[in-house]
Order: sequence, then structure tokens, then C-alpha cells
Amino acid sequence: MQKDHPPVCDYEGSDYQTRFWETADRAYEDRVEAVALKRLLPAAGDLLLEVGAGAGRNTQRYSGFRKIVLLDYSFSQLQHARRRLGDSSRYCYVAGDVYHLPFAASVFDGATMIRTLHHMADPLAALQQIRATLKAESVFVLEFSNKRNLKAIFRWLLRRQSWNPFDPAPVEFAELNFDFHPKTVREWLEKSDFRLERQLAVSHFRLPILKRFVPLGLLVALDSMLQWTGAYWQLSPSVFVRCKATGEEINTLKDAIWKCPACESTEMKSNEDGVQCGTCGRMWALKEGVFDFRKPVRDSIS
Repeated sequence: MQKDHPPVCDYEGSDYQTRFWETADRAYEDRVEAVALKRLLPAAGDLLLEVGAGAGRNTQRYSGFRKIVLLDYSFSQLQHARRRLGDSSRYCYVAGDVYHLPFAASVFDGATMIRTLHHMADPLAALQQIRATLKAESVFVLEFSNKRNLKAIFRWLLRRQSWNPFDPAPVEFAELNFDFHPKTVREWLEKSDFRLERQLAVSHFRLPILKRFVPLGLLVALDSMLQWTGAYWQLSPSVFVRCKATGEEINTLKDAIWKCPACESTEMKSNEDGVQCGTCGRMWALKEGVFDFRKPVRDSIS
């Protein structure tokens, strides 16, 4: 990894999918996020990039797209996704670094990034990388952790937390876990050539006592009604936004999908072992159904 490369949150070998989603009380969060995605996603599309796909919890919700590329830094999480989704030609599994995406410019006509930005030490750089892979006018659906939520505001007013939820700067409440101010995220999106179209406030009732005593269906229905308030204010712990890619579209070689993360060449040749860069000679492996662009198995030509 380059010396000035931002630190990466790696879920390799983690039991996150089982521990956080399958055995913990997260049905409410999962359901209300599904509602938000349905409201923001286009009805149909060709090629979608799912950034931070993890174990593929949301992948089947992108049913309107012909093909989905699941990107995650963790190889083991993508293996979970393969077991969940299978080896259908509709899915492509890619282990890669969001700061050096292995995709040619203007390849995708849609992208999502759910529960992932909060692990980014350099969110602007990540958003700019995603924008470069998108065609002009493509839809980008982003979720981020909102530091200006009601719980944080009350805790700050009662002096039970030191950081100010109204401060536009990100707050790192645990290592590589950040909360962001909505205004700051909007500024990053604008700098990355995204035009904000809609905002939804999501997960208003993310409190253990409510999830314990209030029926799940009722909580989901109430949250669904309140999500629309995101157009006016954002006071929930999670915010979903729908954006359109603006600016110029960079033309690429016909049918070019891959880009070498090391030298950025699109002269990439695929074979049964992986993808090799025709410019620098680096070889990126295909193993167990996953393209691994984190570290080459063969270094550059001397």
C-alpha cells in the first residue's frame, strides 16, 4: 500500500454478517433501508456498481439492473456473497480498493454505496473515484451516518458527549468509524460532480427499547412515513441520497471494463487465471470466483 494511502477498514475473516445482521436485532434497520432503496433506485438499468457490497445483503434488491458488480475490500465477505447469490453471470465479484478502483471510466450506469462511507478516512477521494466510473446522468444512491441526529443532539445538550453534532467536520467515534454532517456530505458530492436529487431520513427509531416493545411492522410503517422529511431536515442516524452524475463523460475503449489499479491502463486482457495489464504486465488473480485487485500476483514487467 502506498505511504500516503488512506487507511482501509478491512472486514477480512470477520463474522460481521452473522453477528451484526443475522443474529442481532437488526430486522428494523434492514427493512427501512429496503424501503429507502426502493424509493431511490431507478426502475431499470444495465450495469450497477455496488460499492461495499459485503456479503450481498442488498444485492437482490437491485432487481432492475441487468448485471451487478459487487465490490468490497474483503475477499471473505465476497465469498459470503457468492454463497448467498451463486455464480450467476448476473453477478461479478471484485475485491478491490475504493481509492484505486479497477474499472475503466464511464462504465456503469448506476452505483450504490450503503453503510460504507462511514469507514472512509478520505470520503471525497472515494466519491471522486466512484464518479469516474459512471456514465453521465447515471444514478448514484449513497447512505451515510449522520452526526446531526436527534440522539446526538440531546446527548450533546446534556453534556454526555464531547463532540458537537452541529460542527461540519467528521467525527471518528471509533477507529475508522465516522459520522458526517449532511451539509459536508452534500459539499463532497458537489465537488465530485454529483447533483443531489432526493434525500431521505432513515432509521428514526433505532432504539433497543422501541424495537423490543413496538411491533416491527408498525416501526417500519412509521419510519416509512417519516423518511420524506429528509427533503427538509435530516435528524435521523442514517441518511439516504439519490444523485445524478454530472460533468463530462470520459470516453473509453469499446467494451473496456477493467482498469489497472497500479498504472491506470485499460489495456487489460482476461483469461482463466485473472486479468493482466498489457501496459505494466501486472497480473490480477481470479480465485474462487472473485477477481482480486488488491495486490497483483505478478508484478510489473522489468
